[in-house]
Amino acid sequence: MKLKQLGILLISLLIAQVFLNYSSLINAHAEQKTPDIFIGIDVAYENLTEIKKLIDEVSSYTNLFVIGCTGITHNPAKLDETCQYLYDKGLSFIIYSEWPPQTGWLESAKTRWGDRFLGFYAFDEAGGHQLDLQRYRWVWDADNYTDAATQFNNDMDMTLNWFKTNYTSSTNYPLFTSDYALYWFDYKAGYDTLFAEFGWNYSRQLNIALCRGAATAQNKDWGVIIAWTYTDPPYIESGKELYADLTLAYENGAKYIVILNTNEDYTQGILEQEQLNALKQFWQYVQDNPRKSAPISDRVAYVLPKDYGYGFRGPNDKIWGLWEADAFSYNISKNVGTLLEEYGSELDIIYDDGLEPNNTYGYSKLIYWNVSSLPPSPSPEPKTEVSLSMDYVYAIAVGAAITAVVAAALVLKKRRQHYVGVNNVAK
Repeated sequence: MKLKQLGILLISLLIAQVFLNYSSLINAHAEQKTPDIFIGIDVAYENLTEIKKLIDEVSSYTNLFVIGCTGITHNPAKLDETCQYLYDKGLSFIIYSEWPPQTGWLESAKTRWGDRFLGFYAFDEAGGHQLDLQRYRWVWDADNYTDAATQFNNDMDMTLNWFKTNYTSSTNYPLFTSDYALYWFDYKAGYDTLFAEFGWNYSRQLNIALCRGAATAQNKDWGVIIAWTYTDPPYIESGKELYADLTLAYENGAKYIVILNTNEDYTQGILEQEQLNALKQFWQYVQDNPRKSAPISDRVAYVLPKDYGYGFRGPNDKIWGLWEADAFSYNISKNVGTLLEEYGSELDIIYDDGLEPNNTYGYSKLIYWNVSSLPPSPSPEPKTEVSLSMDYVYAIAVGAAITAVVAAALVLKKRRQHYVGVNNVAK
């Protein structure tokens, strides 16, 4: 009898071991298929009940959530509740905020949520607001393009450092934001990851080239956020169009792919079942089509002149918001259109900012803005020059520094507004 029981026990243990080995193989296979990519939704309204319903719905086909409403992120109790709910659902998350996080909260967050807490989405659309001369911008007046770039980078850098006031060596979280222009200068100012905005009627591939190029040259991460297509309901594009944008971002190498989910008043979401089905379909596409790492050597880079803060929303867009388009900007826009037609998804756009001669920085080639194979361009410098005393210059610099910090502290209480224009290049 004892021998029979021992035999049954041994057989049971053998079966259990086989099952465990099989389970391990399945889990290992699943881990191998998980792409190095974050796919999710940015929710910019405060209704926690609705947000939790959405999390329950999408948690099986997303892995990222952006808590994008200051009504939650500036309320410690609501923020902790939301973060814990996301953590329990197995999702990573980014927190939108306009105020420096406290050291104690950061340390607690690190303990509770570990690497699932990816970082902060700090402020919004700095480059676009500058280009469109919005109230909260960084450069109000400048002598030339270099002066404008210096002011923008210095004031933004100071503001981001102010945001990181309470960081410690163990809680030095990355900073995210989204934008629709001047990506290069956002990165230089201190952002770790930018989301290029897909929306309205602007060129997706052009914004990929600008954002991906800036990220690659400065060794940063990049992604895409799909924003509004319309200013009225339903705001967002159709499910079919959404799926096309999601796959375009994926095939171009975006590490983060996010859908903005809010109405104009930031009171409720806009995603219907049509868009959720498209997101679910895209998730399955990613599982079935693991992305192969595309080497930078497969791409070319168009090199713009240093500090040239042109908006690229058409040949008549402004430079830094302060100077009107001219013959040079028209030629630049035309060149970009020609190169996009020739190279498509293999084109990046970077700046001649510290580049060394005869160094392609891993690209198959660099095409400079003033090469003979492209239409000749006039000088990119503004026509007006202003001579100021050093005392006056110092006074302006101090005033700008104070204004930058105050602007950061008093930035609009609304989640954000998208001032995105037509983004078609001249051809």
